[in-house]
Amino acid sequence: MESHDRKKTGIIGLGPVGMILAVHLREAGHDVILCDNDKVKINQIRNEGIRLENVIQKTAKFENIASSSKELLEQNPDFVFMSVKTYQVESILNEIPADNTSVFICAQNGIDPELMVANKLGEQRTMRMVINFAGNLTAANCAKVTFFNAPNYIACLDDHKRNYAEEIAAALNAVQLDTKAISSFELTKSTWKKTILNSSLSALCGIGKFTMAEAMVFPDTIELIEQIIQEAIEVAEAEKIRFPDDFVRNCLRYLKKGGNHFPSLAGDLINNRPTEIDYMNGKIVEYGRKHYIRTPLNLSMVNMVKAMTHKNMLTQFSEKASGSTKLRLQLKANCQPKGNCFLGIDLGSAYTKFTVIDETKNVVFRYILKTLNRDKIASKHIITAIQEEFPIKYSCATGYGRKNFIDADIVKTEINCAAMGVNELLYGAKNILDIGGEDIKMIHCDKEGKVENFYLNDKCAAGTGAFLTEIAERAGIDIKEMSQLALQSEYNQELNSFCTVFAKTEIMKWIFEGQPIENLAKGIYLSIGNRIAKMRMDHSLPVVMIGGVIAYHPYLKTLLEQKLNKEVMVLNNSQHIVSLGAALIAREYVLTHKNLSENDLKQEVTT
Repeated sequence: MESHDRKKTGIIGLGPVGMILAVHLREAGHDVILCDNDKVKINQIRNEGIRLENVIQKTAKFENIASSSKELLEQNPDFVFMSVKTYQVESILNEIPADNTSVFICAQNGIDPELMVANKLGEQRTMRMVINFAGNLTAANCAKVTFFNAPNYIACLDDHKRNYAEEIAAALNAVQLDTKAISSFELTKSTWKKTILNSSLSALCGIGKFTMAEAMVFPDTIELIEQIIQEAIEVAEAEKIRFPDDFVRNCLRYLKKGGNHFPSLAGDLINNRPTEIDYMNGKIVEYGRKHYIRTPLNLSMVNMVKAMTHKNMLTQFSEKASGSTKLRLQLKANCQPKGNCFLGIDLGSAYTKFTVIDETKNVVFRYILKTLNRDKIASKHIITAIQEEFPIKYSCATGYGRKNFIDADIVKTEINCAAMGVNELLYGAKNILDIGGEDIKMIHCDKEGKVENFYLNDKCAAGTGAFLTEIAERAGIDIKEMSQLALQSEYNQELNSFCTVFAKTEIMKWIFEGQPIENLAKGIYLSIGNRIAKMRMDHSLPVVMIGGVIAYHPYLKTLLEQKLNKEVMVLNNSQHIVSLGAALIAREYVLTHKNLSENDLKQEVTT
């Protein structure tokens, strides 16, 4: 393009779709502005650019990266692609400045998301793109493109502005991302066709935890998929949308090429994120009701996904401390920090946890990352992003890898950090039980919450997160379902061996004997519960459980209450308690040494 023809194009949302569009529009000569609410991702893209792999192999660097959609929209781009989830569109529309004249392009799944934009801005400034490529993130700045069934389709809701669609299509076609400009009437048919394909499989894959390839192998699921499609076709025809006679056959042929990955909605459901079910199967049900057409299978998918989403939300937020707990820390999301901030980093054997607090001890940020993440510099990117976002005064590292972590100001043992974190939430004498990835800690605190004594099970991984994961995997049990399975069992036999190797052999013996999966789950938990119950603790004091294991295995709380014959408390955000304690120690250290010079403050303190 000539320089005077260069278009300024914003991309809000940098999932696989946003990344793929960004790289190709940059290659086509557009001045591309990026925006995403994941500060870690933005920091890595700023430093390394975006990389596309597999079906499409390209890279691109970007200079103009906004920290928020509001900042991007204030630059008044010619075009703005919204490649976010459908339920996020409205919040972006609320950020549009009064003098903004951008044309907005919806790049979402489902039926009617563009109507939200049209109702706000009018049809002349509203476009929709039907995306026929997909991918998944292999790193914060890398998308693996799994397929591209060309072409994509793009249209303006006002056909008098078709030139907008033709301009975008020409730019993408010039860089081999085949895209066809179509009329608004053709757009309606294309969006319904794409939504019917998505709705036939996505919810089913999420509920059954099938990949697309797995769902299209079994005759029973194929029959169900075909019936879901038939319902949707009947509703579409009532909307005057006609499909050819071989449409169902072509849909099934298309779906069989989907590959061994999870559709977007299925991935969201499995990973406890909100879904777009209301704009997929939900819209088919809604339009069916408009025409008095029953859609029982699509309705079943909607209701099951919503029930599972609700259950996931309850699981995440229902583990509240007892009413007797003195909760002095108010958990906040995205709150404005007051004064300086303090960073706690818990480098566990399985996960690294980050917590940021402000001067008033409010938690303003949490993040979790797999310690053995394939991206070896991910922690550095996270810390850089945190430092850019918050005024970090001081930091403290703790945990399994603290001594080799040079990016923190001080280091402390996880024993002290656990006590500090719990004491902020539950003041006074107590037993703290911390079940981690590689060890179990029993910490005794005095009436002021200070460490009085502690005991470790660190000679082997028996009863830890690693033990649970390996034994459950050998038994064929999904970790997320393990607690619910154990609740259904009356079995009372535990594993005799605490050695992971021998325990795997024992589990296989149970399987060969025909033990139900519920009994396998219960037996594994019993072995862990009995081992913990034998650890030294002061039975006159409250017991508080923290750590990643209890966050994912709530049945352990029930079991230990039976073994100990007393209440066991589990604090909110149990996996982040130690990193919270580290942040509190960093804050306390600065307050205690506030008269020291900066050089003195930088000296490492190891307990």
